Formats: sequence, structure tokens, C-alpha cells
Amino acid sequence: MSANLTHCPVQSGEALYKAICQGCHMPDAKGATGAGSYPALAGDAKVGNAGYVLLVVIRGQKAMPSFGDALSDEQIAAVINYVRARFGNDYAKDVTVEDVKAAR
Repeated sequence: MSANLTHCPVQSGEALYKAICQGCHMPDAKGATGAGSYPALAGDAKVGNAGYVLLVVIRGQKAMPSFGDALSDEQIAAVINYVRARFGNDYAKDVTVEDVKAAR
């Protein structure tokens, strides 16, 4: 299943996070448990592995939908870099648009 955001005008990582990620991962990125289990992104070592995060965002994983067909390469890089630099995460190397293209 893919989200239908093909014409999503939102471009900044922060705005994308707020529009499509925080509903499940929460505004503080600490995740949630209830009707389902949504992992924390805050302080998660997996977020440090750019390749892993790229594949999860592009292809989806378990209950997380795929965003590969819904977001541009620039949008995917922006939201991943936003998460990797906030919420207690401090991963210096940014994901580039070229990284996203290579992961597709």
C-alpha cells in the first residue's frame, strides 16, 4: 500500500514529518502503543543507518506504508535528514538526493 501524496506541496523535512510521520511516530518521535505499535525514532540507533531508513521510507515495512511512489527524491531526503538531526538523533552525514535515487 502506498500513500497518495504525489502532488504533496510540502517540501521541508519538518513539514513533511508533521504531515505524514507524526501521526504514528508522535510529535516527539517517541512512538506509541495502542491499536498498533509504532516505533520510536527518537534516539533510535537504526536511524543512524541511512541505507536502512531509506529503504523503509521508500518501500515500507510491516504496518508502515511505502512512500517511494508518493514523495519525490528531494522530499524523501528532506524528511529523513530532519529525523536524523532531531529528537535526540545526531547523525552528521546527510542523505542526498543521489542516495535516494540509488536506493530506488
